[in-house]
Amino acid sequence: MRILLADDAVLLREGLVRLLTEQGHEVVAVVGDGPSLVSSAMSLRPDVSIVDIRMPPTHTDEGLRAAATIRQAWPGAPILLLSQYVEVSYADDLLADRRGAVGYLLKDRVADIAEFSDALHRVAAGGTVLDPEVVAQLLVRRRVRDPLAALTPREREVLALMAEGRSNTAIARTLVITEGAVEKHVANIFAKLSLPPDEDTNRRVLAVLTFLRS
Repeated sequence: MRILLADDAVLLREGLVRLLTEQGHEVVAVVGDGPSLVSSAMSLRPDVSIVDIRMPPTHTDEGLRAAATIRQAWPGAPILLLSQYVEVSYADDLLADRRGAVGYLLKDRVADIAEFSDALHRVAAGGTVLDPEVVAQLLVRRRVRDPLAALTPREREVLALMAEGRSNTAIARTLVITEGAVEKHVANIFAKLSLPPDEDTNRRVLAVLTFLRS
């Protein structure tokens, strides 16, 4: 494959060039900052770009922003991002356009040559590769942020029927429970979704909106 490498860390960069060359790939360019990455990617159109998320001048997210710029101008441009640490927000940004051909690995994974090589080929072929640590933290964060996580299965059923526009009477008939039981479930839903009584809002509507957004 023709590969573009963007990393300002000289030792890692030289190690990657050697590794990639030994595997039969052609490193078409090596750059160390975001603007150079963008211009090189657009002119050379590599099979895949390996990009360090943190590059000069601020060493925050220049690589990520450069990758986003490239993919806006070249939809689906294959990019494998490397990071020293897990940054879940970066993974969200990376996956936002849902086009595939993207990857996010911790730099430690480079030491596993077979795994790293497999990731490169999968990204170049249009696949999506996420480091296991990134996946784990994404799942944890989404569980923590899921507003419906505290609801029981029965309360979820009640809320789903509320979303269909059913009245408490209709919900009771559908679930074969008493209307009083439905009222208790609805009260529990409001409490767990932090929807206290308020004359200016319709808690039923707010609960349904929360359900639809989750």
